[in-house]
Amino acid sequence: MNEERDTENRFGRLDFKQSDDTIIIKLSGVWKIGAKIPSFNKAKNRLESKSGIQCIAFDASDLTGWDSALLIFLLKIHELCYQCRIYMEMEGLPRGVQRLLDLASAVPGAEGAGKESVSVSFFERVGTSAIDLSKSAVEIVDFIGDASLSFIGLFRGKSGFRWSELFLIIQETGVQALPIVSLISLLVGLILAFVSAMQLMMFGAQIYVASLVGIAMVRVMGAIMTGIIMAGRTGAAFAAQLGTMQVNEEIDALKTLGISPMEFLVLPRIIALVLMMPLLCLYADLMGILGGLIVGVVMLDLNVVEYYNQTVATVRLNDLWIGLFQSSVFGILVALSGCLMGMKCRGSAAAVGDAATSAVVTGIISIVVATAIITVMCNTLGI
Repeated sequence: MNEERDTENRFGRLDFKQSDDTIIIKLSGVWKIGAKIPSFNKAKNRLESKSGIQCIAFDASDLTGWDSALLIFLLKIHELCYQCRIYMEMEGLPRGVQRLLDLASAVPGAEGAGKESVSVSFFERVGTSAIDLSKSAVEIVDFIGDASLSFIGLFRGKSGFRWSELFLIIQETGVQALPIVSLISLLVGLILAFVSAMQLMMFGAQIYVASLVGIAMVRVMGAIMTGIIMAGRTGAAFAAQLGTMQVNEEIDALKTLGISPMEFLVLPRIIALVLMMPLLCLYADLMGILGGLIVGVVMLDLNVVEYYNQTVATVRLNDLWIGLFQSSVFGILVALSGCLMGMKCRGSAAAVGDAATSAVVTGIISIVVATAIITVMCNTLGI
């Protein structure tokens, strides 16, 4: 047996005993913050100088006092053992120290914490992004499939959601959204009328402001602005609600009770938004035309009846149906985006915020892409 003593410290002391492939670290004295305790670097150098070590044990029989200073020292020893692939035996430590070390090692650190930055090649980043994209695509298709099956179950009379919950969500997504839809749509109509009036006045064609505002609002802008508003308001709310339930394990509790979260939580939200979006779009169209009327009457000295007749003569019924169809599609996209991000939420409260942000971004991107596709289709069909 070889025994080496560290005699440079007055209050806390380290003794090293080596036997074959095991080193026994004897802790004695007071190991507290403010006291003079041995440096970890000395212990590290002493341990690294020994070759063939397979196990580190402790002897704390002469330890008279300890606090977090001892825990910090032992955590560093534990990290060193992990790096050197050495087994750390904690039986010789006080019970309280063992429990605190177990707790510290059981709590995962933040992702990427304590890791050195590693250079990643371009192809590796592309491959990782492609894998993540494929996984997301599979999750989206799976979610849409579950939602479709829930709709089929609804038509067959086997859906498990509550109608009272549906009416409450309809109120939240419809009536309570009227103020913000009114404001935004009115301002959009004002802006469209003002910008077009500045150009049309140069040719004495102020009356066509009514035509431009009417077609733009009824065919495209009313549906788009309503969809964006609902993506930022309702889509984020759906993601936050479902994400919070996911984090609090309420959705897992529903599954344990045999209740389908898709039917109980997702289906009523999709139905409510699909029903309310065309009505909100129609209301947004009226508010946008009203905004154009205000500009036409105040700025261009147009008559109210004249403005109304020009709007009616220009706007076709097909334009109205296209706008309402787009709003229904946007309602499905916004509801699916919000519910999908909420159901995918995992982790802590920060994940709920990320889910809400992702729902808004995904919803807006989906609206823009869907608008482009529907516009090309309408142009191809000549409507």
